[in-house]
Amino acid sequence: MPVRRCAITRAEDGTVRLAEPSAGPAFTRAVLDVAGAVLTWPVLGPTGLPAAEIHDVGQAQQWLWAVYGERTAAAVDAVASGTPTTEPTLLEQPTALAEAAARLALGHWAARWWPTSYLDGTAALEPDVLGLELAALTHECQQLLDESGEVEGVELLEEHLAALDPLIRWRQSAAPPRQLDRVLRLIDDAADNAGLDGEALRRLRSALEQDHGPTATLLDLAELFVRRQEFALAAGSLRTATARVIARGSGTNDWCRYPPGFVDAAEEAVSWTAYALGAGRRLEVEVVADIAAPVGGVHLAAEVHVDGGPPNRVPLARRDDVWAGRADLDIPASTTPSIEVGILLPGFDPGPGTDDRAAREAVRALARHRLGVAAAPHDGQAAHPDPFLAEIVAAAAVEEDF
Repeated sequence: MPVRRCAITRAEDGTVRLAEPSAGPAFTRAVLDVAGAVLTWPVLGPTGLPAAEIHDVGQAQQWLWAVYGERTAAAVDAVASGTPTTEPTLLEQPTALAEAAARLALGHWAARWWPTSYLDGTAALEPDVLGLELAALTHECQQLLDESGEVEGVELLEEHLAALDPLIRWRQSAAPPRQLDRVLRLIDDAADNAGLDGEALRRLRSALEQDHGPTATLLDLAELFVRRQEFALAAGSLRTATARVIARGSGTNDWCRYPPGFVDAAEEAVSWTAYALGAGRRLEVEVVADIAAPVGGVHLAAEVHVDGGPPNRVPLARRDDVWAGRADLDIPASTTPSIEVGILLPGFDPGPGTDDRAAREAVRALARHRLGVAAAPHDGQAAHPDPFLAEIVAAAAVEEDF
């Protein structure tokens, strides 16, 4: 079996690092908190074994050997104690636990960073379907997790039970995906271990015990699962009457500066127009909205730089499917301004980062590819890993929604 060398280092604070995480913005990495460590996989490159940042080596020993092999587990223990050691070799073929962990991490990545976009034609992932599969994967990865991780899995199960009955019906239909039965059995086992009960869980247990197999009934997945999002862009705009357009352009849609679900993930979702009103200047910003909106009167804001000057905040209000706002600018009447516009949620925004347009486009391409794979028939000889159930549902809804 192919192997590769792996560097293990120890920081001054005692943290042990196993390989180095891939470079790039946060939305290009899948991250999983496990017992005593944080594991990281690249989203845009080959997955394989993760990089690990281990802050509690003793706790991590419960799973290190099952993910990286016994030699690596021993080498980590030696490095943590200050004993010199040679670089261990890692198996290139991940173990079953490593593969399940990678899938769980990717699922959490999708829940946070999936680039839903009406403009790009990228369908949303049904959150309850994804949540139940994450609960199943969390249960499958119990060996990796501490108590808080196991509690999170139970909470995922309880929060997303609304999708359980549709999943049961899907399993009983003419063409259920091959991974659906396993997901449902993991959910049943997780619920049993946690002592959960309820009508939906009892129906699941009954369906699994009867196990009559698929029927001849074909299901419309778009109708089976309740759609939380209806894309319908609002007509009209804030456009200032009797004003003369002096400049317009697209802003920066930095996904890291607001929570998921607030803004359409397309690069051109942010647009601005500068107007002349007599001797004055006014900037109007419009942002294509996604499904979520802040609560408690909190609004998104546009961060505007004019001619490289300090930032100005323009509050944005949601109007149907558009965030919109305007501000008067102090610019000489003879000047055509150079304007940069970004979008953020005050209190959440970590600040502007580097220009990650290429990485965002790569993530959009990844989502399109995964939806294409999810739309294709799957059998035991499929060349691609099984898509998430939520991706199959999204792929089935693409034509209807877009």
